[in-house]
Amino acid sequence: MERKTALVTGGSRGIGRAICIRLAKEGFDIAFNYQSGKEAALETQRLCEEEGARCLMVQADITNSKECDELISSTVEWSQGKLDVLVNNAGITKDNLLMKISDEDLDAVLNVNLKGSFYMMRGVSRIMLRNRTGRIINMSSVVGLLGNAGQVNYSASKAAVIGMTKSLARELASRKITVNAVAPGMIETDMTNKISESAKAKILESIPFSAMGSADDVAGVVAFLAGDDAKYITGQVICVDGGMAI
Repeated sequence: MERKTALVTGGSRGIGRAICIRLAKEGFDIAFNYQSGKEAALETQRLCEEEGARCLMVQADITNSKECDELISSTVEWSQGKLDVLVNNAGITKDNLLMKISDEDLDAVLNVNLKGSFYMMRGVSRIMLRNRTGRIINMSSVVGLLGNAGQVNYSASKAAVIGMTKSLARELASRKITVNAVAPGMIETDMTNKISESAKAKILESIPFSAMGSADDVAGVVAFLAGDDAKYITGQVICVDGGMAI
């Protein structure tokens, strides 16, 4: 059976890497971008190829609309016109209390989390409309639903991703293109490993499961949304949070 093609932003490590590997296992060829850290990107490529996937890695800054368009063009050329799934995974945090958030930190978070996802969806939508098929999966966060002290900028960006997801789902539904969001809670990644043990303990008190999730938990939901069983699901936000957003 012919392999489909998935494009994942921020695929060199953490949740992005787990998504790339899981989709490779599910029969997708994988294209992903990285901004820095070529060694980590090469490791993601190796792991995907071990699963039998063809893999394209591209250095690209998704805060730059031209580089987003070039990333998409490179992927489509590499895959001979196919682009079945887009996963907008790339994201950053610049946490602080509102009064201490600088203009630069606000812009940095919005540029990656919001504008980067917008640029990628805009470019990919043109191709999916032409092909009359496709899946767009955006990475939001439970913080985009609940808010969180010290994360006003991050919360705003992830809430905006949900708004974009629902709006674009309405725009593309007539062409049978689905657009959904995944909202992870506390997931074990490089970022969460920097949190102090006392802070982690406090966070765990707010999670009914009393445990953090894994990147593989998130990747499994992404794989479901990218698969045939999710063809009638669109405009939804699926929390992977151990009950945090109940």
